[in-house]
Amino acid sequence: MNNINKDRSTPEFIRVAEAVRRFGLSRAKIYQLIANGKISTSCLKESGQTKGTRLIKYDSLKEFIESKMTEGATLKT
Repeated sequence: MNNINKDRSTPEFIRVAEAVRRFGLSRAKIYQLIANGKISTSCLKESGQTKGTRLIKYDSLKEFIESKMTEGATLKT
């Protein structure tokens, strides 16, 4: 498989709503993981704005979930 096809099927970043849909976690759990530094994110907003777009690094969320599966633990953090 070449990199072009991989890039189309697995995004580098996803929005919170997409993370909820793909991984079945609640919005609250996603924001808890963000607040606790468990997953990598970036917030896109202009200077002076109060709201922005939160992007989650797809691989960091996937790796976090996989690490909990290999530990045999639940998603409690």
